[in-house]
Amino acid sequence: MLEREIQEEQRYIYVLLSRTHTVPARLIRMYTKEPYSHASIALDMELRNLYSFARKHIHNPFDCGFIEEDIEKGIFGKDKNVYCSVYEVPVTEEQYRHLKEELDVFIKNREDYRYNYTGLVGVMFGKNVEDGKHFFCSQFVSYVFNKSGILLHSKKSGLTRPYDFHIQLKDRQIYKGKLSEYRMFLKKTRSCLSDYLGEGYPRAM
Repeated sequence: MLEREIQEEQRYIYVLLSRTHTVPARLIRMYTKEPYSHASIALDMELRNLYSFARKHIHNPFDCGFIEEDIEKGIFGKDKNVYCSVYEVPVTEEQYRHLKEELDVFIKNREDYRYNYTGLVGVMFGKNVEDGKHFFCSQFVSYVFNKSGILLHSKKSGLTRPYDFHIQLKDRQIYKGKLSEYRMFLKKTRSCLSDYLGEGYPRAM
């Protein structure tokens, strides 16, 4: 549910919710009883510009912070059975620009940010823990949306869980299945649309 009508040129932001089989992910799902344990935000449908807060090195679950994710490498690349959902969020050109600027701040100052372990525990007890430098994955995604003027829900960023995005964006879901098969799905979808609509199909997927 977007708070403002989209009146300018249409752009899109993408939310990836995923379910890995790591020990931390299993513990999170055990507590929440929800299907997803991780949230990421992307600037493109192919998820090539994908960002979140998670482990920086595949074999060290304790060294976590802001990262640029790759669905074909790291945890995602190692586990071909990662289940996911992808959502397409329509935004204005101005909102898109603001969100990209917010992400650029994280990219340029990545070493200043840490994982919000305290906040992760706090959300389990309904306590919002925010300081602008520590984030867990869904808190980060919510924070970037809010700072860009895109209000997806009324929850504070520090109380946002991955499944909250599904609740608000379920009508915007464009894919559900194995993450390892996502880009093949896009390729097939594009091919079908091109055959149906012709070479003049206006929006690249």
